[in-house]
Amino acid sequence: MNKFDRQSSSADIQPMPDDIAEELSRLPSAVLSVDDAPSIAPPAPLSQDEVRTIVISLMLTMFLAALDQTIVATALPTIGRQFQDVSNLSWVITAYLLASTAVAPVFGTLSDIYGRKAMIIVSLSLFVAGSVLCAIAPSMPMLILARGLQGLGGGGIMPVVQTVISDVVSPRERGQYQAYFSSVWMVGGILGPVIGGVFAEHLHWSMIFWINLPLAAAAIALLLPKMKKIPVFHHKRKVDWLGGVLLMASAVVFMLVLTWGGTRYPWLSPTVLAMVGGAVALAVTFVWHARRADEPFLPLPLLGGRVAPFGLTAGGCALGAITGLTVQLPLYYESVYHLSASEAGLALIPLAAVSTCGAAIAGRTMARAKHYKRVAIIGTSWAALCGLGLTFTTLPLWGLLTLMAAFALGLGTTFPVCVVSLQNSVARPQVGTITGALNFFRSLMSSFTVAAFAAILLIALGADIPLGEHHAVINAIPADDMRHAFRYVFGAATALMTAAALCLIAMEERPLAGPSVTPQVEMAE
Repeated sequence: MNKFDRQSSSADIQPMPDDIAEELSRLPSAVLSVDDAPSIAPPAPLSQDEVRTIVISLMLTMFLAALDQTIVATALPTIGRQFQDVSNLSWVITAYLLASTAVAPVFGTLSDIYGRKAMIIVSLSLFVAGSVLCAIAPSMPMLILARGLQGLGGGGIMPVVQTVISDVVSPRERGQYQAYFSSVWMVGGILGPVIGGVFAEHLHWSMIFWINLPLAAAAIALLLPKMKKIPVFHHKRKVDWLGGVLLMASAVVFMLVLTWGGTRYPWLSPTVLAMVGGAVALAVTFVWHARRADEPFLPLPLLGGRVAPFGLTAGGCALGAITGLTVQLPLYYESVYHLSASEAGLALIPLAAVSTCGAAIAGRTMARAKHYKRVAIIGTSWAALCGLGLTFTTLPLWGLLTLMAAFALGLGTTFPVCVVSLQNSVARPQVGTITGALNFFRSLMSSFTVAAFAAILLIALGADIPLGEHHAVINAIPADDMRHAFRYVFGAATALMTAAALCLIAMEERPLAGPSVTPQVEMAE
C-alpha cells in the first residue's frame, strides 16, 4: 500500500463539527468569543489524491528550508574569495539563523489569524525574494542582508507546513506524516553540502540560490490549487504587534549571545553580560505585556498545563542533542579516527538517517496504539543508555557508528510524538500558535546546545582555542585527549535524552482523534 494511502472519510480527515464545537469551548474568551465561531467553516472531505498532492507539495516546500540550512556551508570559501571578505563570512549563516528563529512563532500565530494560505504565500515569497537578492548580491554586506530576508521566509515555512498538515490529517494519523517530513530534513541535510560544493566548484556559487526558484514554483503550483479545499480553522482577531516585536527582539539578542560568546567576546565580558541582561529584560517585558494584553501574541496559558511544558522541553532536548553532536562529531572523527573532512561528513549519515527511522516507527505506532507516547519513552530511554555506552566505552569506528545509529533511532521517536501531542492539546484555532512556539523553542535549544557542547569540549581539553578555529588545531591535540574530552560531550547528550524521557513520562497522554485503535492493538497494550 502506498504510504500516503489513507481512509478518505471526512471523519478520519477532520474531526466532526461536534468536535469543533468542543474545541471552541476550550478557548479562553480573550482568544475567541462566541461571535467568532461562524468564522470556522465545517470540514470539507478530501480525496486520497488531494491529500497526496497536498502532502507532496508541502514536502517540497519544506525541502526548500531543509536544503538551505546546509547547501550554503560548502560554498562559503568560494563566496569569501569572490568578495575578498573572510572576516564576515560566518554572518552568511548567522543572519539566516537569527531571522528564521525569531519569526517562527510569528508565522505560527499569524497563520491562526490570517489563515494558512496567506502565510504560506508570504513565507515562500520572502524566501524566493531573498534567494534572488542573494544570487545577485554585489557585496558581502548585501549578501548578509539578503540572507536575513531569506531567513524570514525560511523561518515561516516549517511551522506553517506543520500546521497545514494538522488541518488535513487527523491527530492519530498525523505522526506518520511528521515522519515523512523528518525524512525531508534528512535528505536535505545530506544533499545540501554535496550540491553546494558541486555548484561552487563547477558552476557558480549563486546557483545555490537560483535553484530555489524552480523548486518554489513547483511547490506553489502543486499546493495553491488545493488550498481552497483545506478546512478553515483560523479566525481573525487583533494582532498584538508589540508582543510579537518583544518576543522576536529577545530571541535575536539571545541568539547573538550564543553566536558571539566565546568567539568574538569572552563569555564573561561586559558586552556579553550586557546582552544577556538585555535578552532577559526583553523576555520579562514580553511576559508582563502578555499578562495584561486582551489578545496577547502568544497566550501564556497555552504554554502551561500538563502537555505543553513537557512536550516543548522534550522536543528541544532531542533536537539539541542531535544538532550539538552533528556540529562537534566531525572534529572527533578527524582527530581520533583520522578521517578526511569528506569522510567525516559521511560518518554523520547514521546519526541523521537513522533518526528518521525512529520518527517513522513512532509515527506508525501512534496510528495504531492507544498509549502512543510509550514508544517515545522507550526510545529516549534507549538513547540515554546508548549515550552512556558512548560516554564510558572506547570503540573502533564501526562500533561507534553502530552505537551512534542506535542512539539516533531512539532519539528520532521523540519528534512526531511531541509535535502531535502539542497540536492535540490545543483548540484548532491555536494549532498554528503552538506549532510556531515549538519550532521557536527547538531552535533556541539547538543554538544553546551547540554553544554548550563547544564550551564543554574546550573546558575538557583545557585549551584556549577560539570556537571557529577547531579544525585548524586538530593535529595539535593528541587523540587520547580528544577521546577523553568527548566523553563529557557524550555525557551531556545523555543528560539531554534522560531529561527528554522524564518529560515524556510526566506529559499527559490525551486521546487522539482519528481512526479507532484496532482491538488487537488494544489487547496488546
